[in-house]
Amino acid sequence: MIMEKQILASLNELYPLHFIKIEPVTNEMFQCIARDGYYYFRMTNYKSYDEQLEEVNYTSFLSKEGLCVSPPIASINEKVVETITVNNKEFMAVLYQSAPGIHLPRNRWNSSVLKELGRQIGRLHKFSQKFEELHPLKYINNWYDNEEYAFLKYIPEEEVAIRDIAEQTLSAIKNLPKNHSNYGLLHGDLCRENILVDENANLTMIDFQDCERHFYIFDLAVPIYSAIEYSFVGGGNIVEYGETITKAILDGYQEENSLTPEMIDKLPLFIRLKEVFEYSLMHMYWDKEKLSENQIRIMNHFRMRLEQNHTLLTI
Repeated sequence: MIMEKQILASLNELYPLHFIKIEPVTNEMFQCIARDGYYYFRMTNYKSYDEQLEEVNYTSFLSKEGLCVSPPIASINEKVVETITVNNKEFMAVLYQSAPGIHLPRNRWNSSVLKELGRQIGRLHKFSQKFEELHPLKYINNWYDNEEYAFLKYIPEEEVAIRDIAEQTLSAIKNLPKNHSNYGLLHGDLCRENILVDENANLTMIDFQDCERHFYIFDLAVPIYSAIEYSFVGGGNIVEYGETITKAILDGYQEENSLTPEMIDKLPLFIRLKEVFEYSLMHMYWDKEKLSENQIRIMNHFRMRLEQNHTLLTI
């Protein structure tokens, strides 16, 4: 509560919006209630100031181009990335307009939603190419330079089979040919939690904090993986569900952008990358001495599936 009071005071000093209340959404994100409506506030040291500024300039550009993203709001100092002090620690802060819509329940994360998502990702990548042409990147990393992809640093040495799969996956993707049409700046984490859908089925993408330079198809692999892993709620065959949503997102994407057959064939490889990524994050962030029963269950589930080389998606 003390921290929230400090944040609220800082917000009212930096932004002329008369904030009344803030509520934590995650450790880094807060919903802010002002006299004229709702906003979201991010407070983090996850990336450097220069990286965050480049990311925020990117999302501002996307918003101006007409893509449905939450635009950042400048402070009274005309800065879109500010510095605040909370509990004697400095944090970088960004304020965003609230996006319309809701996080859809799992049983509504279906092929029609994913086809529209694919279409919007196609538009996103076209605008990303334009952004990089106008503003060559200086601070946002290539994917393989980010710590989260240092799989062999975090996956235990005794898990030989999974380490081999991780190394083979990284090597295969790093060796793929890159060009202007298949590789560039993307969102990086388009899971259900980062998509809002309004009553007219319009989508808004939020939380670009994990944006990076990567093969564009990774932005399609993430929502397909997320849907298969977390959103299937029965009422059919999960293999057929995976095939249906994959076709939907690819069809939507190709209404706005192009994918070569060679890249489409690599989609299962990128889903495997995402799966190993998630497993490595468990080792990176979870306290192994204080794992809950649910964390143990999830980790064992991933480990068994990876060791058995189970494929979530075939094309």
